[in-house]
Amino acid sequence: MDNIEQAVAHHYGDADLTSRILNGLEESGIDLQHLKAEDLTPVEEFHIGGRPATAHAVSKMNLTADQHVLDIGCGIGGATRYIAGQFACKVSGIDLTPEYITCAEELTQRVQMDDRIDYEVASALAMPFAEQTFDAAITLHVAMNIEDREALYQETARVLKSGAIFSILDVMKKDNEALDYPVPWAMTADTSFLKTAEEMQLLLENAGFSVIEVEDRTDMAIAFFKERLAAAQRSGAGKPPPLGIHLIMKERAMEKFKNTLENIQKGRIAPMQMIAVKV
Repeated sequence: MDNIEQAVAHHYGDADLTSRILNGLEESGIDLQHLKAEDLTPVEEFHIGGRPATAHAVSKMNLTADQHVLDIGCGIGGATRYIAGQFACKVSGIDLTPEYITCAEELTQRVQMDDRIDYEVASALAMPFAEQTFDAAITLHVAMNIEDREALYQETARVLKSGAIFSILDVMKKDNEALDYPVPWAMTADTSFLKTAEEMQLLLENAGFSVIEVEDRTDMAIAFFKERLAAAQRSGAGKPPPLGIHLIMKERAMEKFKNTLENIQKGRIAPMQMIAVKV
């Protein structure tokens, strides 16, 4: 693991994450002895748009039950559980942060989906899989922390079969104006490596993909952040509800939300949905 990857893992790492989520579930009135996959929806998807954004990204992948899907940068496993639950296919998730994988494994076991999903601590730049292992792949808000994009997409292409769909939802640059920090993926610019949609398309094509769809999801993002900030106000004194992605974001969660909304509204960045096919 290089210095950037160490810094990224430290940014997300949190030894108390699993217990904090379990406590949030109990505070929300959920019985941990009868936990269902849908109970985790408010907390398990650490990206702009949450579950609806995941469903939108997955809907474009044409998945079937006989496929093996890879989630690159799976976090605590929200998208892996959604995919396995919706399509009954096999799913593998990798993430750089050990605490995320520990949490993903426990939550997946608690909802009795561990027979279809496996996880591993691994770098997206050196995946522990053979060539042409997977029928499809997804990545949700991961590449913003990766400087070596060429290696990321070349490695993704290596583990995908020909014709596999690669669904990408990432925050991308729209101009060269500096961002307001902190944001959910970085406290400073030192671990934030955004690309424009045009740069992304060229990187993917050079790695052996054909980009078939590019969608700007700015309107969705603005509505998402406004709703989250309003929910915090409704709960009193600006405090968020007991269950939500702020549990993953650690300190200064509301400041990160506000900065991201401001960066989007000022036209500096936008979440972009891309669909690419391995040639």
